[in-house]
Amino acid sequence: MNTTTFYAVPAAILAGALVPIQAGANAALGRHLGHPLWATMVSLAISAIAAMAVMAVLRVPAPSFAEIGRLPWWGWTGGLAGVFYITAALMLAPRLGAGAFLAAVIAGQMLAALLLDRYALVGFVGSALNPGRLAGAALIAAGALLMHLSNAPRAAA
Repeated sequence: MNTTTFYAVPAAILAGALVPIQAGANAALGRHLGHPLWATMVSLAISAIAAMAVMAVLRVPAPSFAEIGRLPWWGWTGGLAGVFYITAALMLAPRLGAGAFLAAVIAGQMLAALLLDRYALVGFVGSALNPGRLAGAALIAAGALLMHLSNAPRAAA
């Protein structure tokens, strides 16, 4: 295992572990602010402030206008996807439960990833669909379905 993988895998696991916390925190934010879109806006504003602070500490140089101009059209869609995801998470996670919601999210991510890889879309290098990848995606989808079907509501305490 190389050094990059040694640090990248735990970092990815940590990032994944933070997702249900984000969904719960944003759901609470939406309840307190009165509308899911207010929660989305506040969450993204905090994200922007935190990113700017880290960039200032690391002294990350600003991109040139030429670099910005070379960005493909789909490079701007990440922010729109973020708004959709954050709003969906804060509305759906409390209804479905963290496990069932995230299982469905992961199933959607895997299905989209197969297509993005297969057709080399949005900057990904093409990868063939093969039985192993399809079986893995099917198992993830089956797991998401099982999580949803076995998500019986708990009695109020």
